[in-house]
Amino acid sequence: MEKTWRWFGKKDKITLEMLRQIGVEGIVTALHDVKNGDVWTVEAIMDMKNYIEAAGLRWSVVESLPVCEAIKYGGPERDQLIENYKISLANLGKCGIHTICYNFMPVLDWARTELDHKWEDGSTSLYFNKVKFVYFDKYILKREGCEADYTDEELAAAAEMKKTMTPADDDALVDTIIVKTQGFVNGNITEEDKQPVALFRKLLKLYDGITPEKLRANWKYFLEQIMPTCDEYNMNMCVHPDDPPMQLLGLPRVVTCDEDIAWFLNAVDNPHNGLTFCCGSLSAGAQNDVPALARKYAKRTHFVHLRSTNVFENGDFIEADHLGGRANLIEVCRIFEEQNPNLPMRVDHGRCTLGDEDKGYNAGYSFHGRMMGLLQMDGVMATIKYMNNLKNK
Repeated sequence: MEKTWRWFGKKDKITLEMLRQIGVEGIVTALHDVKNGDVWTVEAIMDMKNYIEAAGLRWSVVESLPVCEAIKYGGPERDQLIENYKISLANLGKCGIHTICYNFMPVLDWARTELDHKWEDGSTSLYFNKVKFVYFDKYILKREGCEADYTDEELAAAAEMKKTMTPADDDALVDTIIVKTQGFVNGNITEEDKQPVALFRKLLKLYDGITPEKLRANWKYFLEQIMPTCDEYNMNMCVHPDDPPMQLLGLPRVVTCDEDIAWFLNAVDNPHNGLTFCCGSLSAGAQNDVPALARKYAKRTHFVHLRSTNVFENGDFIEADHLGGRANLIEVCRIFEEQNPNLPMRVDHGRCTLGDEDKGYNAGYSFHGRMMGLLQMDGVMATIKYMNNLKNK
């Protein structure tokens, strides 16, 4: 697989020169300065592509060309937004960039309750605490009827947590769940917004009455509209699984398991309609056998995210070492190297270690932690290739 790295553009503190030195081959990035829904022009695309190539790398994957909320919930402006999307796709194809990682998650495209959960060795990583999320939903967001989504035990634990949470704790949780997840990915809410909870409630309100079936229908409509452009310009669309792959905040989420993946691939049965195989997101769902899913969907996968999680009985999960956790990345790499070996892959969500915590990197996107994961996965892939060559002699 091609070794790629998610890079956040010319302002990223991790430079392209640094990435060349650690063996990165391809760059995964986007035009982060373009407002969601606006057209990506050939000039802007080529400016970024030329900048990357001047550093001796290539722009391998767009992550992401955002799908606006109105397309997801079916707002009156969705057809115009889809037309803009098609123009951007065509422009990317004209510039020689053919793989688009996107998501169809309403409002939230990832959820954690801690960005710097400390490990015994002093490093930190992302963490999802189920009770803390219940507390956020019931006591900060105050979502009507949220109690129906949780067990009595979870609600009781959240009520107990309320006794010790301070206003500063609440602010930190809002920053983690709302601002950080929106700011550098979706752009719906930024660090400058003074009332993020109120804005977040408005976003959730847009999905009143949107069932999983309705969201699926809107997704199918979107894919059907863009597939002719994808066919013409050889554009591979690869959806990212829901992170985590479970229902959150009453929102419909429709890429959580084997059944969901099979549905969207069959609903628009076109080779350009494919999957971003995110091992971390899938492994955060106890219902998912990650290697089995890799084996089943390798041929419809266009992009691979290599990370792993540990899931606990109480619903919590944590980022695991790239060689550990329940994703079994060694077996996943073996499957993809044998069934679809030329895919771009990137390691994901490394720990903060060796001074990463002081560099101001985007949450989950440390330098040293991801570099360690990349080198581990490079060794795994090299071993798999070596063993395959021995078998074929």
